[in-house]
Amino acid sequence: MRGLIVPSFYKIMTFKEKVNGLIEEALLEKPSIFLIDLAVSDSFKISVGLDGDNGVALQDCIDISRAIENNLDREEQDFSLEVASVGVGSPLKMTRQYKKNIGRTLIVTTNTEKIEAELVEANDVFIILSWEAREPKKVGKGKETVQKEQQIPYTEIKEAIVTVTF
Repeated sequence: MRGLIVPSFYKIMTFKEKVNGLIEEALLEKPSIFLIDLAVSDSFKISVGLDGDNGVALQDCIDISRAIENNLDREEQDFSLEVASVGVGSPLKMTRQYKKNIGRTLIVTTNTEKIEAELVEANDVFIILSWEAREPKKVGKGKETVQKEQQIPYTEIKEAIVTVTF
């Protein structure tokens, strides 16, 4: 019988599953940190994106990096590793990210509109945005400032980014 040839796709998937398991294990010691992205390229470049309820410190990235690196054998599979916090301006991907950003201004894009407003509430199903708008007066001429609020289900959000103001 000849040896079984395993396509590289399967090799990458099992390698990625192993890396994911190592990350999950390491994150058990850091409950305020959570995984946003994990990518493993065809050349076994591992890219890990982290976020945290109170931000991500450099030491958090170092600890996760060591947890991965110390438990993989380069003799078995050579790899490169990059562990970083998701940057400012990166789209929000998880409900937990919305919850930690309550009180901040977001730019939210849906299928029908783009809204820049304060995130005032986030639960497991939707977010609520609040902003001031200038609208024509109901009686008389001119415009008045009105407070607007809109509930948007996560399913309708194409992209949401926290804006940075200085």
